[in-house]
Amino acid sequence: MKKIKSKIKLLLKMRAVIITLTVMVVLLFLSAFVKDLWQWEPRNEVWGKRWPLEYKSFLETKDTTFKSLHNGSAKTDMLEKDPNMVILWAGYAFSKEYCQPRGHFYAVDDVRNTLRTGAPKNETEGPQHGSCWVCKSPDVPRVMNENGIDNFYTKKWSALGADIVNPIGCSDCHEPVTMNLRITRHTLIEAYQRQGKDITKATKDEMRSLVCAQCHVEYYFKGDNKRVTFPWDKGMTVEDIEKYYDENNFTDYTHALSKTPIIKAQHPDYELFTTSIHFERGVTCADCHMPGTMAEGKSITDHRIQSPLNKIENTCGVCHAGHEAKEYVNNVTDRQNKIQEIKIKLEELLVKAHIEAKVAWEAGATKEEMDPAIKLIRKSQWRWDFAAAGNGNSFHAPLETARIISNGIEMGQEARLLISKILCAHGIIKVEYPDISTKEKAQKYIGLDIPKLVADKNIFKNTIIPEWDKKAKERERKYDSEKY
Repeated sequence: MKKIKSKIKLLLKMRAVIITLTVMVVLLFLSAFVKDLWQWEPRNEVWGKRWPLEYKSFLETKDTTFKSLHNGSAKTDMLEKDPNMVILWAGYAFSKEYCQPRGHFYAVDDVRNTLRTGAPKNETEGPQHGSCWVCKSPDVPRVMNENGIDNFYTKKWSALGADIVNPIGCSDCHEPVTMNLRITRHTLIEAYQRQGKDITKATKDEMRSLVCAQCHVEYYFKGDNKRVTFPWDKGMTVEDIEKYYDENNFTDYTHALSKTPIIKAQHPDYELFTTSIHFERGVTCADCHMPGTMAEGKSITDHRIQSPLNKIENTCGVCHAGHEAKEYVNNVTDRQNKIQEIKIKLEELLVKAHIEAKVAWEAGATKEEMDPAIKLIRKSQWRWDFAAAGNGNSFHAPLETARIISNGIEMGQEARLLISKILCAHGIIKVEYPDISTKEKAQKYIGLDIPKLVADKNIFKNTIIPEWDKKAKERERKYDSEKY
């Protein structure tokens, strides 16, 4: 009996060895015909030939009919929904156009088409720098690795148009041979280094959030070259980042009405997420926004990045079983609605503060008189923008978001009280507020000629963008012969 068992064990071991050797031979055979992807291959469709199921789910972000309470790829004009923002961003490009962010598939299209990037006629024109491309495409790390990071930042946005053509995708987050997650943006690596951290030591779970933190963060354009930089040196709270900016005397723009030096928050998603209970419990961005799913009988990571509420059974339901989907939706929307309520109150307060400051300046107020109020408006608007710009903040960190907005309300109200005293001192008893009930009325009030901007943009889209695409196709035709 023992001999029979030993023979069976031997046969099983031999079988395992034979299977292993067979697999190795097959892989070696295939490797002779299938070469590794180029390290900086920017074309998502090329990656899709190797990982078709993941690529297919990524392509689902193209669906512009997908629009619900829980976000989607349909274009939504946020200034039309909330004209207050036109006044808050007076003097800054966001007052021209601001649409709800769409899926990664549209990253390049949306930055090309927005009025914020202007209508440059050549490589030296336009209001924006190359920095505006940094988070939009896997072509960015390709260009930076080919030409150098510093050279990238010396260029205007328009000068890189023919180079940055592929939307956010595979190469941004994955190493091509092993498919391990990787950091491709120098900005996050440098932010870690300045804090004395080594990002290469990050765990697999940490990477499932850090690849998102390459872009979904607060950042600013540093120095004459407008180098993208994360202001985390003192910490990641709204107060820490504000202190960093104040000590570096940084301002994004001077407000066209109140003359306030404004800090424009970008999208501090990661910063707010790190204050959440989910982050504390070890949940990652990918757990909720890229959950596991089944496709053609195989388990994959869903690359249709979207609101977790659209796939509750694969997101919330994994950890919080035993509840109906509508309970999760109600839970989230309840927080969102409450945050929205106090956010709007802060917006209305700030709009009045900017207009009242404008009237005070026109009445002859001096810089010495206005400085204390202006500093408070800066602080108040920074808190509004920090809370408003982060996608999902009202769910990621509702308590911290509410705290930030509440502090902004306090500071804004204090600024208005100071301005009211200045107005009285200069004989102004009543301020007449303009009708800004629509986006068009608000934009007209701050002096924007939107019809001209739109006409110029249409010329740009019909003449310059086709030339960019033509040059890009000519360049990419060479990749297969040069890189593989």
